[in-house]
Amino acid sequence: MQLQKYFASLARYHAWATARLLDSNLASISDDEWHRNSGLYFGSVHRTINHLLVTDNIWYARFAENHSLRLALDTELHRERASVVAGLSAAVQRWSPWLATLDAARFEGDLVYTRNNGESVRIPFAPALGHAFNHATHHRGQLSAALTAMGRPGPELDWVYLLQQRART
Repeated sequence: MQLQKYFASLARYHAWATARLLDSNLASISDDEWHRNSGLYFGSVHRTINHLLVTDNIWYARFAENHSLRLALDTELHRERASVVAGLSAAVQRWSPWLATLDAARFEGDLVYTRNNGESVRIPFAPALGHAFNHATHHRGQLSAALTAMGRPGPELDWVYLLQQRART
């Protein structure tokens, strides 16, 4: 599989898994559970969802807009639950259309950006793109575990379920 097709599939997974998580039992937890420290890296479900949105924005800006956002990783972009959920839902949808505009050769190049500390970075484009998606997978797993700890089942988020679903249609 060429890299362009691989990352198109990964972008679909990113949007699908995020939607499944946000539409799961996570949508029905109380405001107290939403804001309570659940032992996640960023503490609460709310702060972790905000972190997912912050990092999606940072990485998308680096890749698609050739711009380095300077945002702290714990920035609270939205205080209201509905706003942060809507923001993340929209953010994950923009990757597939953007990836469709890329020439296959772009995946062989580098990504150049500036870190929050001002350091200039040049890293291989394809692995960096993989990191952006993999990072979100890591935190979706944390959120799923938080649901389990709250006594609610987490959604099935494995990429293979999306691949099986697509194979049936």
